[in-house]
Amino acid sequence: MLTSLILGALVGAVLGLTGAGGGILAVPALVVGMGWPMQQASPVALIAVAGSAAIGAVEAFRRGLVRYRAALLMTFAGVPLTTLGANLAHKLPQQLLIELFAGVMLLVAIRLLTQALRRRPTEQAMPPSRIGQVDPRTGRLLWNWTTGAALAGTGALTGLMTGLLGVGGGFVIVPMLRKFTNVSMHGIVATSLMVIAMVGSGGVVSTIRAGVSPPLMLTLLFSVTTALGMIVGRGASRYLAARHVQIGFAGVLVCVSLGMMMKAWINP
Repeated sequence: MLTSLILGALVGAVLGLTGAGGGILAVPALVVGMGWPMQQASPVALIAVAGSAAIGAVEAFRRGLVRYRAALLMTFAGVPLTTLGANLAHKLPQQLLIELFAGVMLLVAIRLLTQALRRRPTEQAMPPSRIGQVDPRTGRLLWNWTTGAALAGTGALTGLMTGLLGVGGGFVIVPMLRKFTNVSMHGIVATSLMVIAMVGSGGVVSTIRAGVSPPLMLTLLFSVTTALGMIVGRGASRYLAARHVQIGFAGVLVCVSLGMMMKAWINP
């Protein structure tokens, strides 16, 4: 019981700090910390992360940071793919799922470290020559078919990963929005939280339909502490350098992914 409370608070804090990391840490926290199989951990993690992301998205929406049209497009493209991912997760062997998850975590860690070490802390995250441009006069995102296709593809990949691995998908959304748009980092994180909340909710429904029933009490406790950690993380994010957060988060991902691989190989 205490373990689930501590793990939930830590996952929520990471989600609040990064907008991208809570989901990818929630599943291994439950798999390693609680000894659950991935199929059981996925819906619990999704419920906690989606609820916490919703809290962060509402707060960011009030501050005018959420690109809600982009978030809705990614959601509409992503939710149908959660069913495909959940069905695949239900059929794949446990060891393969853990190895796949650990591999994804290592890739994300390598990308974060590369980005953080290559640029200066004061450097702008996005050059001005991306396909999704923000109109400097209105502050709105300029839409065209290319922008729409890029965002829809991002949403579809997010939905598939959400259903397959039980992650929020922020580790897909944040780098893709940074690549395709010149939206500010605060706006990207806020939009990511909104998509995580909506696509994650669809992922919960898909995993339950696939035959997984999460334990009610532990799910509730994990979700509440994750939400509290989320609030603390969002507040702390205003005072911490994004570069330092990236490096620290990447280090955590490397350690956790190696631990998951050892778990898969030692206890196949």
